[in-house]
Amino acid sequence: MRKSEVKVANYVILNSASVIHMRIVDLAQEALVSEPTIVRFCRAIHCNGFQEFKVKLAQDLAVANNIGQFAIAEDDSIEDICEKVADTTIQRLHEVKDQLLPHQIAKASSVISKARRLEFYGFGASAAVATDALHKFFRLQIATATYSDPHMQSMSAVTLNEKDVVVAISQSGRTKDLLHSIALAQTYNATVICLAPEGTPISLAADIPIYINIDEDTDQFTPMTSRIAHLMVIDMLAIAVTQRRGPDFIEHLNAIKDSIKSLKLDN
Repeated sequence: MRKSEVKVANYVILNSASVIHMRIVDLAQEALVSEPTIVRFCRAIHCNGFQEFKVKLAQDLAVANNIGQFAIAEDDSIEDICEKVADTTIQRLHEVKDQLLPHQIAKASSVISKARRLEFYGFGASAAVATDALHKFFRLQIATATYSDPHMQSMSAVTLNEKDVVVAISQSGRTKDLLHSIALAQTYNATVICLAPEGTPISLAADIPIYINIDEDTDQFTPMTSRIAHLMVIDMLAIAVTQRRGPDFIEHLNAIKDSIKSLKLDN
């Protein structure tokens, strides 16, 4: 595209919902280009004209909104359900990847790699993520524990010190018991990392927040996409910590792999 057409594309990306109600002259004025540029832009993306472009844009927005709201209808077939769940998950993971701030992952993995103890706190669906994290990190020669009970979290938090790290996981970012556990851990000088939406009480309370922003209809469905996004970020942290261990650490991981070979059936 020409530079002027790129200006149109950038405006459309940022203002898709309003563009479908605009006239060509309105879009030209808002994007600070000429009307012929709008026509060239439409042809560049394989539309015959501005009206066809608006129709296709409206269709895409409708599909995106349905996926985003996880719109399952009563008469949906199993095939429909499978497609919607898969499409929603893929779309949301792409969104989380685009929103992730690499410096947050880098800072968190640096702190974890130096930790004396590493503890994962989470409730409900987040507890399943915490358990998965335990499986990942105890293999990295870090003393690791997972707690999904508020009493256990409180008792554990008061045994921490400045060499220890807590990873608090929350889909909503507003769990009162988790906020209490975070405050206790910080009182005893532990560093708190969180996986939570930006601007929520938990992300604001954490020393190192990792923002995961996903809107889900939790009244109808157990949080699914957010859980998978959290698992993805846990994998990112585990791999980043492993990388910090250096190439010699691979021998240790291979030893773990060899230790469970006898537990599997031969091919």
